Amino acid sequence: MTNAAFAAIDIGSNSTNLLIVDADGHELVREVNVTALGEGLGATGLGTTGMAATGVLADSAMSRTLAVITQYSALVRQHAAQLAITGTAACRMATNTADFFAQVHSITGVSPRLLSATDEARLAWQGAVASLPPIDGVTMVVDIGGASTELTIGDTRDGGAVVHNSVSLPYGVVTHTEAELHRDPPRPEELANAISIMADAVDNAVIEHPAFGEASRVVGVAGSIVTIAAVELGLRAYDAGRLHGMVLTRAAAEDVFRTLATETFAQRVHNPGLALERAGVIVAGCCLLVAIMRRLQLDHIIVSTHNLLDGIVAEMRAGTTSAGTTSGSNV
Repeated sequence: MTNAAFAAIDIGSNSTNLLIVDADGHELVREVNVTALGEGLGATGLGTTGMAATGVLADSAMSRTLAVITQYSALVRQHAAQLAITGTAACRMATNTADFFAQVHSITGVSPRLLSATDEARLAWQGAVASLPPIDGVTMVVDIGGASTELTIGDTRDGGAVVHNSVSLPYGVVTHTEAELHRDPPRPEELANAISIMADAVDNAVIEHPAFGEASRVVGVAGSIVTIAAVELGLRAYDAGRLHGMVLTRAAAEDVFRTLATETFAQRVHNPGLALERAGVIVAGCCLLVAIMRRLQLDHIIVSTHNLLDGIVAEMRAGTTSAGTTSGSNV
């Protein structure tokens, strides 16, 4: 069956996102809503190593997420789109994911696919680099999520896009906030510890996989990095045209970090470029990005507003996706 449109819903640990494209891959709808599905996992479901213990998806978090998915389903129906749904780190960690996925299926008619960390990294890398020019060298994609951070390297030479390796670090903005940042604003020692934990994890990744320290280009994706870039630009309204492909220097990232980390929540929300729903976790996002840039000695990264969703939709259009799908008429 040939569909006029393709849609993907990514159920992330901090946000639940939708992308709809037409048969030629042109973007029709892109929506991001912070639903904080991973809320509570960092405080109650993770041990000191960041690995999952007995965490569960909270009823309130599931309700928020399901409400957004219901809205997305209506948009998918309007465009008669074939739909794929994926879940990432919070869903991998929680013990009640099967029950949550059953509720998603009852709303959408689609059984979500639980992405492995490897598949999540691969799809985010492919989505991030697809709209960037190829380079003669290795591209690393940094994907800071709600409950994990993926570092992925691959090659875009000769018009191809081949992933070589990836590592998933068990630190994301929701879980890192809950585990490490307890004051408003966070104390200096909390910030130092939050950065140190991630820096050590990056060090270990580079020791095990030296190629992670040798990338020719580093691309940053997902909400925290895009938000840090928006704050640096002082954007009062989201502008993908200015953000996509932007060069975010380490000096600028450090400056945004110093500003946001020393403000209270009530002060922080007034920064142009910072959406209210991200203000509670953005300091952790800054800690994670700063740690990565410091330990990898990065002068800058390239911001991409394209991400995991774009990778999923590209595979759907190519007919290679293994995610659960259904036609829009059944949603």
